[in-house]
Amino acid sequence: MSPRVLVAMSGGVDSSVAAALLCEQGYDVIGVAMRLTPDDPPRAARRRATCCSHDDFEDARRVAELLDFPFYVVDLREDFRRRVIANFVGEYLNGRTPNPCVMCNREIKFDRLWQRAAALQCAFVATGHYARIERDGSGLFHLRRAADDTKDQSYFLFNLTQTELGRTLFPLGALRKSEVRARARALGLVNADKPESQEICFVPEGDYGRFVERAAPAALRPGPIVGEDGAVLGRHQGIHRFTIGQRRGLGVAAAEPLYVRAIDAATGAVEVAPLDRLTARGLIADQVRLVRHLPTEFAAEIRIRYRHPGLPATVRLCAEGRAEVILDRPGPAITPGQACVFYRGDEVLGGGLILQALRG
Repeated sequence: MSPRVLVAMSGGVDSSVAAALLCEQGYDVIGVAMRLTPDDPPRAARRRATCCSHDDFEDARRVAELLDFPFYVVDLREDFRRRVIANFVGEYLNGRTPNPCVMCNREIKFDRLWQRAAALQCAFVATGHYARIERDGSGLFHLRRAADDTKDQSYFLFNLTQTELGRTLFPLGALRKSEVRARARALGLVNADKPESQEICFVPEGDYGRFVERAAPAALRPGPIVGEDGAVLGRHQGIHRFTIGQRRGLGVAAAEPLYVRAIDAATGAVEVAPLDRLTARGLIADQVRLVRHLPTEFAAEIRIRYRHPGLPATVRLCAEGRAEVILDRPGPAITPGQACVFYRGDEVLGGGLILQALRG
């Protein structure tokens, strides 16, 4: 009997080709689209590439019909609202800059979706992520960057454990995006040339601040914009409109460019300073997870945001799921709430969420 695999299908070309490749490899494929957001995006947003709309589900359904495997839409809206959207809003209101894709992978795709897979007696869950999973001679699984460095998504997957890697498939990991498009055209898939989703699925307009304002109007925290000496340079309407390292939209005049250096959620104060005052010697990360066993101190290259080139550092594991990361050389602005992912070469070792920068 062929192994059964549940394929997460967004309606885009990547997940569709992932499903097609698994069919070719002899897997018993079941396609599932996740309904995550309350409604279709506004018409203006639909002119840009989005995901999770009714049209996207129809594209996925047509692919499933062409390739002759069952397809379902599962309603995960309430889970997504509680586990991802609420976290997104809460983090901005607390002066942090969240990464909802990391939370969605951890809380939805590799949690709730796996529960559905178990109910359908699936041995694997597969997605269209650009990343690779390799198993060595001892049976240990390694999470690696994709062959196409321009599309690599391993940064968002650091939460995966050995058990989860053993039951997960990334069929696109060895392919370049151009090859995926070509395969889709050869198969006659309706979404072969569909544009990629560029925005967060639940903020299709791209205005995160406005989204937070609509979601929690009573919790907005206006306050002063201050210099390092505490002098008030201006005022703002809410800390949710700011992120560490931000330069544009500060609304203050100064003799030199100023950047957001710190955000105090308790007082609503946003501190600004020249760029050279934002450098850090390291950071503290919490909610740290390792892909495989490592010593309590190890060398790694860390990435503090998606597409970041990486910085050499020493990682020291602490109690309560925290890690102290000391950079070999002072680094750029570090943003609390973002993921800090540990790499060694092309291998993901683990990661966590940035709690605070270490300066001085």
